[in-house]
Amino acid sequence: MWDYTDKVREHFLNPRNVGEVANPDGIGEVGSIACGDALKLTFRLGEDKKIAEAKFQTFGCASAIASSSALTEMIIGKTLEEAEKISNEDIAAFLGGLPKEKIHCSVMGQEALEKAIAHYRGEPDKVLEGEIVCHCFNVTDVEIIRAVKEKGISTIEDMTGYLKAGGGCGHCHEEIMNLISKSRGIAIMTPKKPASGLTNLQKIRKIEETLESEIKPALIRDGGNIELVDVDGNRVLVRLQGACATCSRSRITLKDHVEARLRTLVAHDLVVEEA
Repeated sequence: MWDYTDKVREHFLNPRNVGEVANPDGIGEVGSIACGDALKLTFRLGEDKKIAEAKFQTFGCASAIASSSALTEMIIGKTLEEAEKISNEDIAAFLGGLPKEKIHCSVMGQEALEKAIAHYRGEPDKVLEGEIVCHCFNVTDVEIIRAVKEKGISTIEDMTGYLKAGGGCGHCHEEIMNLISKSRGIAIMTPKKPASGLTNLQKIRKIEETLESEIKPALIRDGGNIELVDVDGNRVLVRLQGACATCSRSRITLKDHVEARLRTLVAHDLVVEEA
């Protein structure tokens, strides 16, 4: 299980500044819902040219929501020159740290901030450096090599955690490992895919699809519903809603219906728990 700090949990359960600023001065959008994570950051400057208001809309996991919430708190009251110095490490530190598998959530926040400031200044979008290696997340060879040299990354798991590279279809794994090996001058074995044959992102997508098509309809008919909160390895964290949330048989619903269907249709080792 990932070890989340109390501050990450606080910003996930009670996120600050959710929504979209009316008539924003800066707009930054990164990621995509199709790829599993997306963030839209908007801000408005006050008369003193400091950020007076900042809001976010995020589609993603608990760490993505917490990182986005923290980012808005960090930039309000700052000038653009001060805000653009905020790094992903600063966002993670503000939250008391993030699991290495979730560092990409803070990177996404930093990138959204950079885009929002560039939008305000009328600057064009950055041209990608190098050749795209991971087409699921538009990560280039230059970014991968930089991550190896600056962050000491040596495995696909860590690269996925930092840049999300390799977290989708998995077709780029061999090329990522070749780049890591060349950059470090050592031979590293490519890790095998999980027993289910699915990457983490593929597993999450299939869980979402199964919940929507196979599980939610039956719960809705009985006045209830279910929300996917996070996927942590083989643990599926959900939140029961409506009649299901107060039903005395909710535990049976989770295990005999939700967990059983997900084990049959997604992966046999999934464990469903209520968040």
